[in-house]
Amino acid sequence: MADVERSPRLQDVADSAGVSLATASRALAGRDGVSLGLAQRVRDVAASLGYVPNAHARALAGAAQPMVGLIVHDVADPYFAEIAKGVLRVADEHGLMVLINQSERRPEIELARVRSLRAHRVASIVMAGSGYVDAAEEAEAAAELRAFRDAGGRVATVGRHHVPVDAVLPDNYAGGRTAARHLLQLGHRSIAVVAGPELLSTVADRLAGVLDELRDAGVPRADVVIEHDAFSRDGGVAATKRLLARAERPTAILALTDVMAMGALSVLREAGRSVPVEMSVMGFDDVTVAADLAPALTTVRLPMADMGAMALQLTLRPPAARPRRRRTGHELVIRDSTAPAH
Repeated sequence: MADVERSPRLQDVADSAGVSLATASRALAGRDGVSLGLAQRVRDVAASLGYVPNAHARALAGAAQPMVGLIVHDVADPYFAEIAKGVLRVADEHGLMVLINQSERRPEIELARVRSLRAHRVASIVMAGSGYVDAAEEAEAAAELRAFRDAGGRVATVGRHHVPVDAVLPDNYAGGRTAARHLLQLGHRSIAVVAGPELLSTVADRLAGVLDELRDAGVPRADVVIEHDAFSRDGGVAATKRLLARAERPTAILALTDVMAMGALSVLREAGRSVPVEMSVMGFDDVTVAADLAPALTTVRLPMADMGAMALQLTLRPPAARPRRRRTGHELVIRDSTAPAH
């Protein structure tokens, strides 16, 4: 009877790469203690042999899995899809699997997701999405992340001010000033802001930048109409409908996220309002579909995929004595949805 072909084992990888079994295991798991060059050689050998790690055996051994936990607010939001793309790119480069969860912008669900990822023994956690203006809203999740880090896990966030871990901070305040400045330079003085929930720090930061720029240009705060709603297309629809119901309508709408701007465009189109002839519309983020809208959306671009990549890269570096902060830039992208005010 012919012998059944045996699947490659970790020992086969170690022997072929000329390293010890422990070194091969650390290299394939992405753990510290193995140089980048050696780790890449072990991964190349494993790929050439067709070696597949036995995740079940590793779980039984009680070791942390070569997995990353990613928590985002909303997996359907293009903003988080771009951040996830950056995380996945870096994870693939290091042979890591990514478990993606969403928190629905609810602190209690966020806490449950962190605890679930800890139970799955992930090696690191990236939490992407706005923090909260009131630090108490995320205190329990922050404590859980600190406990995970103190137990040897690695943590990084995107867009969080209050959590004392490594973080990537988007250029929200400066981007808000840039957005308002663009509309002011086009001659707009009656500018309405369509914004997400007030409790989110991303909304507070972007709105602060907008209001400071308008104030410096001599536009009284009382003249700025702000409509808060869900950070979504439907939220943009509801907020814009309220704006159009006002007796005095703005000449420009500044949405603090592109998906809300999409909702605004749909309402104006249904109402027969020409954009940008009758009303300019501007967004924030520059998600992938922004250039394909009709009209193409003027917006503030953030390097979303790079933000996700930077966050995961922080978890792959040796721990620092103090939390590291990586701040992004931003870019004004002028397209067809804004024009001089009439």
